[in-house]
Order: sequence, then C-alpha cells, then structure tokens
Amino acid sequence: MSHADFVHLRVHSAYSLSEGAVRIPALLKLCKAEGMPAVAVADSGNLFGALEFASAAAGAGVQPIIGCQLAMKRSDPGQQNGAAQKPDGLVLLAQSEAGYRNLLRLVSRSYLGGEAEERGELDLTDLNGLTEGLIALTGGLGGAVGRFLSSGRDEWAEGMLLTLSKLFPGRLYVEVQRHGLAAEEAIEERLIALAYKHDLPLVATNEVFFPARAMHQAHDALLCIADGAYVSQADRRRVTEEQYFKPAAEMRALFADLPEALDNTLVVARRCAWFPETVDPILPAFPTGEGRSEAEELKAQAAAGLEARLAAIPADPGLDEAARKLRDRQYRERLDYELGVIEQMGFPGYFLIVADFIKWAKAQGIPVGPGRGSGAGSVVAWALTITDLDPIRWGLLFERFLNPERVSMPDFDVDFCQDRRDEVIRYVQDLYGHDRVAQIITFGKLQARAVLRDVGRVLQMPYPQVDRICKLVPNNPANPVTLQQAIDGEPALQEMRDQDETVARLIDMALELEGLYRHASTHAAGVVIGDRPLEELTPLYRDPRSDMPVTQFNMKFVERAGLVKFDFLGLKTLTVIARAQSLIRERIPDFDVEAVPLDDAGTYEMLGRADTVGVFQLESSGMRDVLRKLKADRFEDIIAVVALYRPGPMDNIPSYINRKHGVEKPDYLYPTLEGILKETHGIMIYQEQVMQIAQELAGFSLGGADLLRRAMGKKIKAEMEAQRKSFVEGAVARGVPKAKAAEIFEQVNKFAGYGFNKS
Repeated sequence: MSHADFVHLRVHSAYSLSEGAVRIPALLKLCKAEGMPAVAVADSGNLFGALEFASAAAGAGVQPIIGCQLAMKRSDPGQQNGAAQKPDGLVLLAQSEAGYRNLLRLVSRSYLGGEAEERGELDLTDLNGLTEGLIALTGGLGGAVGRFLSSGRDEWAEGMLLTLSKLFPGRLYVEVQRHGLAAEEAIEERLIALAYKHDLPLVATNEVFFPARAMHQAHDALLCIADGAYVSQADRRRVTEEQYFKPAAEMRALFADLPEALDNTLVVARRCAWFPETVDPILPAFPTGEGRSEAEELKAQAAAGLEARLAAIPADPGLDEAARKLRDRQYRERLDYELGVIEQMGFPGYFLIVADFIKWAKAQGIPVGPGRGSGAGSVVAWALTITDLDPIRWGLLFERFLNPERVSMPDFDVDFCQDRRDEVIRYVQDLYGHDRVAQIITFGKLQARAVLRDVGRVLQMPYPQVDRICKLVPNNPANPVTLQQAIDGEPALQEMRDQDETVARLIDMALELEGLYRHASTHAAGVVIGDRPLEELTPLYRDPRSDMPVTQFNMKFVERAGLVKFDFLGLKTLTVIARAQSLIRERIPDFDVEAVPLDDAGTYEMLGRADTVGVFQLESSGMRDVLRKLKADRFEDIIAVVALYRPGPMDNIPSYINRKHGVEKPDYLYPTLEGILKETHGIMIYQEQVMQIAQELAGFSLGGADLLRRAMGKKIKAEMEAQRKSFVEGAVARGVPKAKAAEIFEQVNKFAGYGFNKS
C-alpha cells in the first residue's frame, strides 16, 4: 500500500482526559488503514500517554511523534468583565531527544510552578532556554495569533508570531485549520498573509478529538460530562463534527488550494523521526560512607544482620552444638548465594535503600508489616530486617523473588501503619531530594454503570429510569463486566433498548464512551526515587489533593522511563494492632506483639471456635465455617487455609481437612516428593511446591523451575510443549517411569494455574 500524502499532527488521545476520545490502539489501526506513515499525539497539557503511544506505534510500524498542546497564559491585559480567561494553545512536537527532554521539563513546570489556580499553564518566558529540538505549531483559533486576529488586533498577532519565531528559529509553523467555523474563515486570509510576509511555512491540521464522524454526538456528551452541562444547553463548550480522524484524501480535497500546507505535514513528520527507547533501571546512589561499594556495604550489613537473627532464634533443646552449627551454616551459605545473585543482577542499591527506610521507620516506632509477597523468600531481606519471616524455617524460595535466569527488578511490598506512612515518605524525600521522589499516577475510567449514569444525566433522562437500567448491569468490582457483556447476558436490557429510542441512544453513546479515561489520581502505594531531578526522566503532575509531585506515566511506563518503583502501603490493620498493643501496655507494660508465640494454644482454641470476626482474612462466614471443621493447631494450617480459600483451590479444602484428621490418606504423587508435599498432606497449594517438584523430580534449577511455573500460569501452548519435554526427559533421567513423569507434569500443570505464592 502506498503511503498517504498527509499525516495528522493534532490528535487528542483518550489521555486528553474527558476531552479526547481516540484510544491509542484505534488510532494506530486508523493510521494503518489510511496508509499514514506517522501520526502526532498532542494531548491537552499533558504527556500521560506519550510512552504508551510511542511504544505501541513503533510496534505497529507507525512513526510516533510525541507532542503536547500547552496552555499558555495570555500575554495581553484586558480581561473581559473580570471573567477568568481561557489560556492560549501552543502545540510543541519533539524532533529529537533534546526536544523530548525539554518537553518533559516544560510540562512538569506547568503543574509544579505557580499558583494552584494556574496549574497546567505556562508563561511565554518559561519557554526561554527550553525550545531546542522542538517544533512549534501556532495553535489555530485557540492560539494567541488566531485570537488576536479574531479580535482585530492584527499588530498584536504579528508581534506574537515574531516572538514565537525567535523562540523556535526555523521550527515554527503557522497552523491553518478548516473545521467549518466562521471564525476560522474570517481570519484565514490575514493569517496566511502574515505567514508569507515573514517567510514562515504553513501547515494544515485537523484537531482530532474522536475517531469517526459518527462519534460526534457521543463525544459531545463526553464534553458535557466533563463540564457538568446538558446536551440541550446552548452556551457550552463544543467541537464541530469535522474534528475526526480524516483520511488524507479528505484533507487534500479540503485544502486543494493550499497543497503546500498539506505537504508540510510530511516535512514535519520527517523532522520528528525520533522516539524514546526503554531505559534500563536507574537507582539513586546509596550513601555507603568509608569508600565502600554498594555491594560491599550490602554484604557487611547482611552478614551482621544474619548473626543478630541467628542469635535471636530461641534455643531448641533438641539441637546439640553440632546440629546448631550445621543449621547456622545453612543460613550463611544461603546468604552468600543470594548476595552473589543480587550483585550479579546489579541490585545491591535497591536492597540498601529499602532496608534504610524500613530501619528508620522502626526506629521512629512506626509499625511496619512483617513482609509479604515473594520478597519474604530472601534471607538477605530477613537479615536486613526488610522482612521478619525466616525463609528457611518456612520453606520459602529466593528464586520466587529474584530469578537469575529471568532478570526483572525486585519488588518489595512494604506495609506501614496507615496513620504514619507519610512520615516515611517524607524521610525519603529529605534524604534523596524533594525533586527526585514522586508518587505514581493512575487513571480512572468510565466504567459500565458510571458511564450510563453520566450519559443519562447529560441527556436529562429521568433519574429513576436511568437507575433501573444501571441496576441491570452486574456490579462486581473484583471481576467487572463490560457494558456489552451486560447487554448480551441480560434480556431485559435488550428489550428496553429495542422498545425505547431514548434508551437505545443512551446505550449506544455509553458503549462508545465506556473505558475512556475520566480523571487522574495517585497509585495507592507506588513511589519512585530517582538519581536526578525526575523531570529529566518523566513529566510530572500535581494531584490537587497531594503536596507531592506525581509522575505523568503510569506504573508500567514509568519503569520503561528508567524509574524504579518502591511500595509504601498504608495498612489499617497495622494501625489497629499498634493501638491494641498500646492499650494492653496500660496493664502489661512489657507486652510485645512481636513476641507472641506461634504455638499459643489459646489462639488455636479461639480459631477452632471460629471466633474470628475482625481478624484479617479469617472473618467471612464461609471462612469461619472452614475454621470450625479444620480445628487448626499449627501456623501452617492458617497459611494453607488462606491460600486455599479462593475459587478453584477451594475444592481442595474438604480433602485437606479429611487428610489432616486421618479420614483420608495423603497422596504424595511419587515417593521422592513426600518431603515437599507432607506439610500440606499431599495437596499442592503453593507455587514454591511446583518449583521444588520440578527441581526434585526433573533436575530443574530453581531459576528454571520458576520459569516453568510462569509458563504454566500463562498457558502458552508452544512454551508449554517445550517445558513438558524438558520435565519428562529430566524425570526419566532420574529414574522416573516416562508415563508417571507425564502424569505428574499434567497434575502440576493443572494446579499451577491457581497456585498461591506461599511467601
């Protein structure tokens, strides 16, 4: 297919929140269908989708052009009637890495500088020194030049054009738009004359807000949702029905008298043939002192920490001196192995940073969780007091956390007392610099029920009618259904749509708007820490409810920009425990919740009575019923029942209880697997067991076994075949009959899809 002779330079993606209705995958499909070799996304005031767009476009064979429509404070006095003035638009497109970095800085500064009511806006003076590598488009009617021409101030328009051409020498394009507006026609001749007078190139753009003309009405409803207006209102924000992704042929017909303005879209695209690559993880340097490397510092801290941990293990009368030495050697060998992997993968700094803020929190008396997630499988983490779970005592695997055969960043989920979490983040900001620490953005979407309610409101449909329709859409936050799925599964909805034109209109519009981004907020726990001011790596945003900067890239793409995520979760349970401990200390001054033994008989009696209302994960009526039957008498039972109490594994609960009480005989699959499955009475419950079975039966390394576990979870056919072959061959080489090895592989595979991470 030959390339189109026009490319769009003014697309508003869904990341122009509550304004753009072009989803990135749909945009790239349109480019491919129309043969457009490149496309620019210039969202309103933000770069939220820049990396996602660049990555998806490059993958689809379309050249991405990263841009932004900046909001510029008006540079002229004369406010009408004291009303707030709409800022002027200026479109900037990155043509090089330097341009992209400057765009990051400019967009960040628009949110982080100035007064709260002016957030998202810039002064012309803010552009000084930050225009290299950027192409500017004058912004059509919404730009300062167009606005001055519209109000008959042609000299002001000329002055603005000259100012911009000085800021962007050889990189300023005068934007001509034909959206069918009388105001555009009124200024076009004078605009073109100004461009010719100062030898500035013209460029034809169509400011795209929705993918196809047919979506104009739904998009109009979206603007009303954003502005709290009604569709029937006369005086409100609108865009024309021409503002869709027009094919090149339509643009050529529209601008037949100005072919140069269309040709220049290709010139701009060629000038912007650059896009950002994925950046390797960048960590701030940890202050080690004494001229030690981070690896040496980690080794010293971990070795000292392990000795303290070993000294604190309660004396076991069943262990003589030789047995105790053997046990301690096992810990030291595991520590050395883990340190070697951590150094080889380049992560000593990550462990030191996490250990430092956890130690600081504990020193301030801030309750910190004992550790959860795969990080609890690390002896180094335990030695550094990042976690408080002895991985060897509980049979947890380091490779489930860090696999030398699959390099990915470590990720500790760290829980802090909800009331004091902010103190820990403040400590990190003070230590590394307030311009190097930020929270991570997330985006709220228009979900099925919400979009029906919103569209119903702007169409002024009766509330009870809309409410009745919404209640026919299943509301399951854990597994939300789309509006289309709800319609397909609910005959009453289909009937209402078929019998009432208003309902049909509501549903059709809601289907078009569902899933679009509605607002930005912050990730519950994610914080990034950089080794340089963050605006050099990611654009920053200011959430009105927070005094801390927020990255404009979400969790997935902030990592691609080179930033490492640290989790600071505020957990109410820790706050409750801390309060309970302080109340108990009024009567028992030396009470320490950490010292409560895990074999306390009274606690197991309480669990057996299912007296667990208010106990995290053990309080639902179904779980209490299980506890009555189980009569747990060891901590392993609690771990198992929490892991099993989920759809799928739940079917194994009766068998677990029967085997525990001797009613049913355990099945260990193969004699050599008894040691792995004995704790759970022969029932596979944990992902760690999958890994250990592959190691024991088929000779896999634990790293290879972790890859097997992941492959089983993903169920990719080709990958599974290769893994099955390796497993069976490895088992046969160890004397397991081929048929038995294949049978065990199938059983492990069946389980692995819903296995739980024991850590």
